[in-house]
Amino acid sequence: MAVYGIDLGTTYSCIASIDDVGRPTVLRNLEGTDTTPSVVYFESGDNVIVGAQAKDTAVLYPDNVVSLIKRDMGRDVPRAIHGFEYNPEELSAFILLKLATDAQTVTGEVARDVVITVPAYFGAAERDATRKAGRIAGLNVIDIISEPIAAAVTYGVLNPERDRTILVYDLGGGTFDTTVIALRGGHIEVICTDGDHELGGADWDSRLVEHLAERFTTEHPDAGDPLDDKQTEQQLRRDAEEAKKALTSRTQHVVRVMHGGRVASVEITRDTLEEITKDLLDRTIEITGRTLAIAREKGVEDYDDLVLVGGSTKMPAVAARLQTELGLTPRLQDPDLAVAKGAALYAFEETFRRLLMEGAQDQAEEMANRAGLSAEQQKQIAARKIKTVASRAFGIVVLNRDSQAEEVVHLVLANDELPASRSEDFFTVHDEQTSADVRVMEQAGAVPSAEPSDNNEIATGSVRVPSGKRAGWPISVTFTLDSSGLLHVTAVEKETGERLDLQVDVGGMSEDDVETSRRNLSRVQVS
Repeated sequence: MAVYGIDLGTTYSCIASIDDVGRPTVLRNLEGTDTTPSVVYFESGDNVIVGAQAKDTAVLYPDNVVSLIKRDMGRDVPRAIHGFEYNPEELSAFILLKLATDAQTVTGEVARDVVITVPAYFGAAERDATRKAGRIAGLNVIDIISEPIAAAVTYGVLNPERDRTILVYDLGGGTFDTTVIALRGGHIEVICTDGDHELGGADWDSRLVEHLAERFTTEHPDAGDPLDDKQTEQQLRRDAEEAKKALTSRTQHVVRVMHGGRVASVEITRDTLEEITKDLLDRTIEITGRTLAIAREKGVEDYDDLVLVGGSTKMPAVAARLQTELGLTPRLQDPDLAVAKGAALYAFEETFRRLLMEGAQDQAEEMANRAGLSAEQQKQIAARKIKTVASRAFGIVVLNRDSQAEEVVHLVLANDELPASRSEDFFTVHDEQTSADVRVMEQAGAVPSAEPSDNNEIATGSVRVPSGKRAGWPISVTFTLDSSGLLHVTAVEKETGERLDLQVDVGGMSEDDVETSRRNLSRVQVS
């Protein structure tokens, strides 16, 4: 039974599996590279290209190319292309389908059973959207796990010699997370996590794009702003990314900016890049500091390792700044591929354990033998536990009787251990009230807040109240957040047993919508 781990990244994605000696291995795409650009090009309404060719085409047909779609996961922001509207789940499904199809071509086996990773700071809505994207792509999503957990799985397997407490600093193409993880006796426990899912290497690229455009305009003030032309802007984004990568190993790089028949050769130094992006790096340090403070409250003071994950951690300024701030020597742990490898290990272990629990001993042994696992390794896998925490706070809107203002009461708090479940009684406000609205809110800012404007509404519904009841009639509300970070909410009126069950359906995308999208996308050729 082949299972796969997928790192569905903002700028690059990859897929991995376990080889015949039990090692996690990234499967190269048909273009021969380990990672695939998370870019989708609509050549026509029924022909879609994903990856490097799509990225190259963005310069010529920017209106038909979609990138950075991961930042829209969990939001209702459809894109209209060639007369069709595509939501973020569907666009992500194209990327997943490309990865799975290429993996099948390479291995000769259908890539169907997968674990998909998400940033640790993704909330319930984004995680739900990611799961649905996998289902639209025709995949069986075993689980959704956080990227730092996947990196920790890889790290723990590769460095099993002793217990360790590690800080994972994960700066990817479009998201940033920092997570404290304890490795104890083969088990993995997330202590706390924090992050920003709109902060990543793409923001460094944007600063470079602005710098290049400004330098061009200074040299050719009569040629207009290069950023007013979509094709020139896309070319600048490619040039900026290449310059950023070049400056990881060199101290200077030259970019030729062409616009309106004019050319400007702009020299960029590493010092310049670090100067114009200092505030971005400062934000990651600030978030890391918050994480360390929460860890201290939980009794964690010392760290054995600082593990860097994500391609953007290759920038020299990152390691230098972290070493200065934290006094730890950062370790680059296979930054581009560690997450996919860890997801593959996790997928393998979860499937192996499930087979044992279901009594399918023969299938479990076949799976272990195929991966070349010893009896001791099988025993370790069967016993391994992974504990994680909530990335954000979740609650409902209530009316404050004193101020008559709406406020949010959180039932699950950020960094509560998962799975988490909490019930609380709330009460009607008016006499003869016939129903009670249940508005589910998710923390939007860096810290929990009772202000509704500091939270996102992610689900809503109502439960009926028996007639003739006076104000103060109780409604019991239960929040259950599973180990994947997916939320389920119930509200029960106790006299009649009237019950409301709320699943968090992102952007109004119901289970029927998922099936409709899956059928509709089957008409599209993806390559």
